[in-house]
Amino acid sequence: MTTTGTLPTTATTSIPVITRIEDVPQIARKIVTAIPGPLTLALQKDYDRYVSPGVGQHEPIFADSASGATITDVDGNRYIDLAAGIAVASVGNTAPEVSTAVQKQAAKLLHTCFATTPYAGYVEVCKKLAEHTPGDFPKKSLLLNSGAEAVENAVKIARKYSGKSAVIVMENAFHGRTNLTMSMTTKANPYKAGFGGFAPDIYRVPFSYPLRDQFGADGAAAARKAVEEIALKVDPSDIAAIIAEPVQGEGGFIVPAPGFLEGLLDWAHKNGIIYISDEIQSGFCRTGEWFAGTHFGIVPDLITTAKALGGGMPISAVTGRAEIMDSVQAGGLGGTYSGNPVSCAAALASIDIMERKNLPARAAHIGELATELLAPLAASSVVAEVRGLGAMIGVEFVRPGTLEPNGDLVKRIMARAPQAGLIILSCGIYGNVIRLLPPLTISDAELTEALTTLCAVAFEEAAE
Repeated sequence: MTTTGTLPTTATTSIPVITRIEDVPQIARKIVTAIPGPLTLALQKDYDRYVSPGVGQHEPIFADSASGATITDVDGNRYIDLAAGIAVASVGNTAPEVSTAVQKQAAKLLHTCFATTPYAGYVEVCKKLAEHTPGDFPKKSLLLNSGAEAVENAVKIARKYSGKSAVIVMENAFHGRTNLTMSMTTKANPYKAGFGGFAPDIYRVPFSYPLRDQFGADGAAAARKAVEEIALKVDPSDIAAIIAEPVQGEGGFIVPAPGFLEGLLDWAHKNGIIYISDEIQSGFCRTGEWFAGTHFGIVPDLITTAKALGGGMPISAVTGRAEIMDSVQAGGLGGTYSGNPVSCAAALASIDIMERKNLPARAAHIGELATELLAPLAASSVVAEVRGLGAMIGVEFVRPGTLEPNGDLVKRIMARAPQAGLIILSCGIYGNVIRLLPPLTISDAELTEALTTLCAVAFEEAAE
């Protein structure tokens, strides 16, 4: 999905153009108070007093309950959720199957530490990961708690197996907030400012950004350029791993041009370098395939997953070639809470939903419908591109008649969205991309209402 308007232009699509929020009927949405409401304002006082501001707060909303594709706040306002907890609730908010599995497991076994007293759930999750991740070779997994932990451990494993230390990362990348993963992340604010010193032996090269780089749709040329920069910065014989997101998340929902990832992987393997695919945000059906790398024919040596894996519970994984995973000494990996029994039960229930409901196909359908619904916005002078794979959709805003990023407009859209009954997120190096990550169980009616509302919000704010 890539829809680009010629700038400036006007919408010339069969989709009705609704440019006022009040003209979109509230069906799934229900706004009954001012936003923020009175109970939210009361909670906000305690938040301001007791919670570190470093956590951040995207929306003036305190959630009380959630179901499917909606979240209801403490004041009784109901929002259509286009964030899914940053791609976590892919099987739906508070999916009944996941909640039931969590309750049953919590009543049976809460914790032992898998390294101390193993349990079946951990092993079953690893079996499912071996089944669904790319590659027909023997695979093994390590379970952890967060995406950043998964990336840290993937790097550890790659270094141990290879006996080398250098790691190649991409421009615009986001890999986490721990010291190593923060060092691997591009954007300084808010992720890195004031937190140095950073981990050594990290080298950054350009990622394919077809809208903005010189190579456009020629991903092979972009890969050659990246490889040239790698060789300039570090000798290939010193490189343990290359890591890339198949679709960049925080960096702007950037879909690389065909040939780019393939070129990187081919070069890595010719030089004895481990290729790591970071599928923490894009994995588990989000893009219309079980994993986004499949769109590009990528079979990584190691793959990191999290977010949607647990359906709302904290769990992550590193899955990879058995000979690489076997290289680490006993006790070198893991953690007290890693692969907790309750999180494993949630993961198994989530994967079962993905299988039974064929969520890759559902994600592909969401992408097709979203392309239609966002067409009026894509054809407008304030949007450079609507892009994505499946239900991982980015809308990049620019100043009319240019490709100059328009982060100010995105900030205004973000501020208005809750008042209109939407929960959305922004992203991008320039802060000018709205990212859409609806639960994959969202109905067509809910998605239509949500994206029609989003278009109206954007048109109203652009007219200011």
